[in-house]
Amino acid sequence: MTMLDTTVLAVGAETLTQELGAGIASVQWVFTAYLVALAIALPLCGWLSRRFGAGRVWLMSLAAFTVASALCALAGNVGWLIGLRVLQGLAAGLLLPAGQTVLGQAVGPARLGRVMGTLGIVMSVGPTFGPVLGGVLLRGLSWEWLFLINIPVGVVALVLGLRLVPRGEKGAAARPDWLGFLLVSLGIPALLYGLTTWGEGGAEFGVGVLVPLVAGIALLVLFIRRSWGRADAVMDLTLFRSRVYTAAVALSFFAAPALFGALFLLPLYFQVLGGNGVIETGLLLMSLGVGTAIALPVSGRLTDRYSAGLVAAWGSAATLATTVPFAIGGFPPDGVVVQILLVARGLAVAFLLLPATTAGYAAVTKEQLPDAVAQINIVSRVGGAAGTALFAVVLANLLPSGTAMAFRVTFWWLTAAAVIAVALGIRLWWVSRRA
Repeated sequence: MTMLDTTVLAVGAETLTQELGAGIASVQWVFTAYLVALAIALPLCGWLSRRFGAGRVWLMSLAAFTVASALCALAGNVGWLIGLRVLQGLAAGLLLPAGQTVLGQAVGPARLGRVMGTLGIVMSVGPTFGPVLGGVLLRGLSWEWLFLINIPVGVVALVLGLRLVPRGEKGAAARPDWLGFLLVSLGIPALLYGLTTWGEGGAEFGVGVLVPLVAGIALLVLFIRRSWGRADAVMDLTLFRSRVYTAAVALSFFAAPALFGALFLLPLYFQVLGGNGVIETGLLLMSLGVGTAIALPVSGRLTDRYSAGLVAAWGSAATLATTVPFAIGGFPPDGVVVQILLVARGLAVAFLLLPATTAGYAAVTKEQLPDAVAQINIVSRVGGAAGTALFAVVLANLLPSGTAMAFRVTFWWLTAAAVIAVALGIRLWWVSRRA
């Protein structure tokens, strides 16, 4: 639901401005408020899971997300909708990492790759079908259905979850360091907001970008200095003493642009360079999601059988190989070659992202898993936002000089990120072997 909600709503900005009688600047906060609230909730998920049990946190956040979705559909104006999106984002920030923690604790490290592969298939549904579903809902129904679609899924999941999901063990987690939580819960949204604003503004790098970026970095540095080694830290940063865990987190950071950066560039590639509409673009992008869904179970089994590091190294190399042709160009955006490349890229990304995440989760103990899940989710989101902002700025600066050339150069920047991912994939494989 959290992945689908973001992508379904992404195509509805223009409709919301018309139906709610609000300007695009106000409607933009419908998206921004959700992402900021989600980032605030992520750091607290580890402590809540240790204190009350990951299953209980998951059930409560699922109920809150479902109720918030219903309330969003009832919002009478854009102000109410923004406020309710904050509630929805807070629930989403707990829902995904708590669910991953439940699965990781239930199955253990030996089967973690296969389970994460199955979960990945479900998560890939959002980016694959979300834009198409959003276009269909807006064309045939009202904007409220962008939120109402979550309710039947949430109700069924809650009924099944109450019967089947283990609640987890209540722990004796110390009262969290609230000053540390304040630092990280302000630092992450400030950093993400600065990166997002930078990407939306193109060449502009004014006070509106610089202040949140500097503030976010400063707050996170203060959080790290305060929290390292503290018994009551809201997140256990001593996990980074593990070289395998550190290598997995680093790879997750640079692998995120391979996914989120491409999800930003490719729709524009089809729309601006190919002249396709929203629904047509969504259909063209389905090849990417299909490739990922096909590869994820295989990637999970290979990760369990061999090693996450080895699979990630090959996956990063394959991601690089499927990025370079877009940078070279020379074929029509809606041609057969592009569709073949998208399927291949979907396969490659599955062999990169899943092993990187699985390696990080497998490198920690069952008790440390809630913190590892929260930290890797945070790092992936920051990496994805940083990559997307960078690619947006490069593309915006170059578009006046020629559309085709602008996309080629921007894909070369995406290729550079893939090169770094290759080096980090090899690093993860090396330290995993030594461990």
